[in-house]
Amino acid sequence: MSADRLPPVAPEVTATLVEDLSPRLRKRLDAAVTKLGARPVHRDGDTVTIAVDDDTKLRLHAPGGVVATADAITCGCLLAPACVHRAAAACAAPTADPAPEPADEPTRAFPEPASATDPAPATDPAPAPDSASAQDSASSPEVASPAQRGAADALWSAGAAVLEAGVDGAGAVAQSALLRAAHTARLRHLPRAAGTALSVVTLLRAARTGDPSYRTADLVTALAELLGTAHRVGTTSGAELAAVRGRVRRPYSPDGSLRLYGLFTEPVVTDSGHGGVRTWVAGADGRLFTVGDVAPGGVGRALGVADRAVRLGDSALTHRELGRAGLAVSGATVSPDGRLGAGKGVKAVTAGGAAWTEPPLAALWETPLSEQATRALRSTSRYADPDGGGSDLLFLDVELLGAVRESGGTCLLALCEGGVRVRLTVADDDPALAHRDNLMLLAAAPGTRLRIVGRLMPALHPRLTLLACSHPTGEGTIDLGLDRLRRADLPDPAAPVHPAPPQPGASGAHSPLYLLERRVEQTVPAGRAALGMLGDVTAEARRIRRAGLPTAAGLLTALCASAARRDRDLFGRLLPADTDGFATHWLAAARYTAAVAESLCAAAWEPAQDAVPVRGLS
Repeated sequence: MSADRLPPVAPEVTATLVEDLSPRLRKRLDAAVTKLGARPVHRDGDTVTIAVDDDTKLRLHAPGGVVATADAITCGCLLAPACVHRAAAACAAPTADPAPEPADEPTRAFPEPASATDPAPATDPAPAPDSASAQDSASSPEVASPAQRGAADALWSAGAAVLEAGVDGAGAVAQSALLRAAHTARLRHLPRAAGTALSVVTLLRAARTGDPSYRTADLVTALAELLGTAHRVGTTSGAELAAVRGRVRRPYSPDGSLRLYGLFTEPVVTDSGHGGVRTWVAGADGRLFTVGDVAPGGVGRALGVADRAVRLGDSALTHRELGRAGLAVSGATVSPDGRLGAGKGVKAVTAGGAAWTEPPLAALWETPLSEQATRALRSTSRYADPDGGGSDLLFLDVELLGAVRESGGTCLLALCEGGVRVRLTVADDDPALAHRDNLMLLAAAPGTRLRIVGRLMPALHPRLTLLACSHPTGEGTIDLGLDRLRRADLPDPAAPVHPAPPQPGASGAHSPLYLLERRVEQTVPAGRAALGMLGDVTAEARRIRRAGLPTAAGLLTALCASAARRDRDLFGRLLPADTDGFATHWLAAARYTAAVAESLCAAAWEPAQDAVPVRGLS
């Protein structure tokens, strides 16, 4: 049985079933989840049946595709409903996305109840405030309510417990605590923190089941985001608090009439099995927008949707055509991240496009390289505001230098203005897409000059995923994930170009920051106790300090000391570990390494002082 064969289960259902288990059954829960995963599964409409054994059946009823109540999971064993099988099935199934929340309610005159089921206290109507107090309340910034701070504290405790135990120790019981905290946070209008907690649970399950798509760095980022968001709920106010709370729905705001010019179309294939395309367009003022069509279907759907009409007004353009044409839109609505809405009031008709060398598109390539990298880094930051907007695309004029072999494969080296050497990689390795074949053809034509569009990949050296480029013949553009170059399209190969060493000033390439990053990552799979047994880190701290990073050295020392610290009582017995203190040190180290890595990435994109201009690119 695989998890994708089971219907999604609401977070509160899983948490309730685990909480109702006796302590003895909780100890057996992880083994029951593993055992249940080897049993056959049969689906009949909205009901999924698992054969626990020859005589016992476990049924999950999912009307609407989601198991929404604990009673929807039934078991035929003698111990039901107090058996471990129901909780094990809920833990083995994927977690359902939260149901949409209604708009935020106005502030009430009495405190919020302590839990979702507690009734609001009956109070006499509060007297009308005088004018002075009304003015004070209007001028003071909004702060989190006591219920929201309580929900944030629960999220912090659940996240700190995961960090304490590590992946191996964060089984179904620890995950259910996170799910309960996420459900409570959603009820308290903290959707950003609730969504992050669900992401942590999903990644923990992927790590414990050996999912090949799991990466430790993703769980590090999710845990740091969870702990950081939970901490900030009680320490921020006003607009910053609104960003920390997040939004249930991504709002679309009116943007009047827009004249749009197509840039390119990229295929979108996700690990969750969704597929489609995203078409990028630019406004007359240089703002970037996207028109997307992504739904379940994988890479096959991505290739098919590219030739379907865009869902925007009355336009008959396909996504491929829009990437090279234009639109005139009236009544446009736009989300904070630039997605164009397709509501009933939006009208769109086909209009002429513009070449990449013509205004207004040409201005995208005229922005200095360092400014583009700084903007893209704000968008790709591990802890960026989800509603912060911005684009992670870079627009470059390059000269191809040839292929470069790396530990993870082969990439294409190119020279930009300012003497910056950038490594270009494929956006998706799926053989059904054209990315890999096109990159190999371009690598065989050193000396070719192209105008390209790529997505920034944060690294200690300039690095992009290549999305689109001008046609080598100078006529038109190529969507590198959808269109396929031919060898006849490329000019005769020039003399072989041997890649030069990294440009001067790339100090980040040899930064010892990885010594702190390694300890941060080691904590997640192994837990606090394993980090505390790694021994003395004085030599590593000294090396980091000699490189000019005294803060990193102090964070490393404090993190490892906190991991190894265990106090004893007057009788010599070990006291419980300070999980909150350790989580605080780990969070500081994680956020610091991310910030320094982003600074080093931005510095790598700075042009060399003695750079020689590349012929034909300026």
